[in-house]
Amino acid sequence: MRLKTSLLKEPKHILSVKINCLGWTTADELYSCSDDHQIMKWNLLTGETTRVVKLPDDIYPIDMHWLPRSIGGKKQSQADSFVLTSSDGKFHLISKLGRVEKSVEAHCGAVLAGRWNYEGTALVTVGEDGQVKIWSKSGMLRSTLAQQGTPVYSVAWGPDSEKVLYTSGKQLIIKPLQPNARGLQWRAHDGFILKTDWNSVNDLILSAGEDCKYKVWDSFGRLLYSSQPHEYPITSIAWAADGELFAVGSFHTLRLCDKTGWSYALEKPNTGSIFNISWSVDGTQLAGACGNGHVIFAHVVEQRWDWKGFEITLVKRRTMQVHNVLNNAVDVLEFRDRVIKASLNYGHLVVSTALQCYVFSTKNWNTPLIFDLKEGTVSLILQAERHFLLVDGGGLYLYSYEGRLISSPKFPGMRADVLNAQTVSLSNDTLAVRDKADEKVIYIFEALSGKPLGDGKPLTHKTEIVEIALDQRGLTSERKIALIDKNRDLYITSVKRFGKEQKIVKIGTMVQTLAWNDTSNILCGIQDAHFTVWYYPNTVYVDKDLLPKTLYEKDGSEFSRNPQIVHFVGNLITIRRADGALVHLSVSPYPAILHEYVSGSKWEDAVRLCRFIKDQTLWACLAAMAVANKDMATAEIAYAAIGEIDKVQYINFIKDLPSKESRMAHILLFSGNTQEAETLLLQAGLIYQAIQVNITLYNWDRALELAVKHRTHVDTVLAYRQKFLQDFGKTETNRRFLQYAEGV
Repeated sequence: MRLKTSLLKEPKHILSVKINCLGWTTADELYSCSDDHQIMKWNLLTGETTRVVKLPDDIYPIDMHWLPRSIGGKKQSQADSFVLTSSDGKFHLISKLGRVEKSVEAHCGAVLAGRWNYEGTALVTVGEDGQVKIWSKSGMLRSTLAQQGTPVYSVAWGPDSEKVLYTSGKQLIIKPLQPNARGLQWRAHDGFILKTDWNSVNDLILSAGEDCKYKVWDSFGRLLYSSQPHEYPITSIAWAADGELFAVGSFHTLRLCDKTGWSYALEKPNTGSIFNISWSVDGTQLAGACGNGHVIFAHVVEQRWDWKGFEITLVKRRTMQVHNVLNNAVDVLEFRDRVIKASLNYGHLVVSTALQCYVFSTKNWNTPLIFDLKEGTVSLILQAERHFLLVDGGGLYLYSYEGRLISSPKFPGMRADVLNAQTVSLSNDTLAVRDKADEKVIYIFEALSGKPLGDGKPLTHKTEIVEIALDQRGLTSERKIALIDKNRDLYITSVKRFGKEQKIVKIGTMVQTLAWNDTSNILCGIQDAHFTVWYYPNTVYVDKDLLPKTLYEKDGSEFSRNPQIVHFVGNLITIRRADGALVHLSVSPYPAILHEYVSGSKWEDAVRLCRFIKDQTLWACLAAMAVANKDMATAEIAYAAIGEIDKVQYINFIKDLPSKESRMAHILLFSGNTQEAETLLLQAGLIYQAIQVNITLYNWDRALELAVKHRTHVDTVLAYRQKFLQDFGKTETNRRFLQYAEGV
């Protein structure tokens, strides 16, 4: 990926008068302000530049920010007014036509930055006087959030518009709007911090300083990335709207970076210092305000997508090149508008442009299916085998590969603009979305109807969730979701919930990243410097002690810190290291073949495969799969192969039981589902067996309760209890047992 930059031969502002600020109204229209007091409008479609207004000579603009386009849930087609801060201590509310609606005395000395919150209901300004002030939309002062002795150069809103991030010399400070809430402050750079930005999608913070470095932080102030020192101070930094990329500006320097910090491309344009960077609404291009009076435009090109034998590159804004690695064939795809987002998976390429969506099959590149989009900018495309999901500012839309709209799921307080691939997951029958308002909650929908799944209640975890992923294969009733929480613990749970509360079970700790396989339910992740593959994660619901034996672990020190799994296709895993390098790993193909045999109930073939491979991990997977599918003959062979003799004996005991119900109940007991086993026995009228199960597990109170309730075998329970106490030389202290002992 790189930037394709363009500069006009002659600047439209007065030459060598620096441009201070700029902002996009639509994806093709930009406004810029410079020290020559002019506000210019740039139309990129026609290439025209017009003067909107000449400001009074005493107004020297410093910063501008357009009012957000989605106000109160209603999405406007374009922004209609902006705030302009100036060196005379005022900020000005200016309409799109250049009329100054209102000027407000705000600070002593220059107002160095002004930012609208995401809803467009409040404005924050910071100044040379060290004050941070919050204003209403109409320009009335609401509160002075902070006062300090040093100028505040830059400010940004938190993702929920409840906190403000601002600079204070070499420190960064996060201050909540609530008066008595605790803030956060940390030393971020060795020199003054000049610019900062906070992204609403990935919740990461950027900072740029006079120490010639730029850094990436999480919202707790932990350093995720620090660049090498540049030759000159970093004068500007800005996130793209979707939080996947950011741009860095310095003297004669423009850099495009990934969200984890490593650099895609470095341009050295002749611009002087770049004082401000603004990304267009769709994230395909950016503009920079240059010290020599120019405005530099840069388009993101040469993005790459690959899947199996295909490699696709965006060569120009409207052109893609498809390279089939297997036969070296090259196809060129032309589009009417510029490409905004694309995704290649499951044999289909989905491309969204400004107005349309194209769906290509990898078997035929000549005849795409084309349909018009409701809203403009698509911010995310997710694919499953049978359909794909488009996310834009307005909502979630699920389409089939034939271009038919299947459903459009909604939930209360949904903000589609802050969703990314970590917080949304799609499978053939299910869609899961993590809530932004309450990060402990996952909403789960049926893909085909768009209605909430099961009893309609969302899935709730005890701590905040950072990443979710649905498995891709198998029956809908067995669909599992894996989730990583804030403590980096990995949990797995079932998606279907009818009344009974499915356990959320922990299967890993310190997990950085995870991915499900595309053809079988195998999960891989990087936990605590180890690369781990869970060949059959469902083992936790069948036989928890067996889980460690179904894992494959490999030393992960070669991936450095904070690696990301890009995809897990077939038996090939692609991992992106922290320095941007791609590392490919292959895992054994046999567990996937085993999954295939088991899903087709080919138990003999599965046993034959395990005997041929002679691998303990594979036998352990087969044992768990057999118990899950209640095939005890295969389970017995598999447990014997891994030396679990006690379990083999128990399986033999189960096989000899006379009734089908008691066999089923003991299989449930084998998997640790005591409650379900007891319920099954009671429903079948096997009261004595239900009591005996509780006695065996030393659930004395429950055994007595059942005996009393059904008026049978009370003496048996008391006798077993008596023997138990005698063995341990104890006396009876439980009141209920004493009470019934007198009666018997």
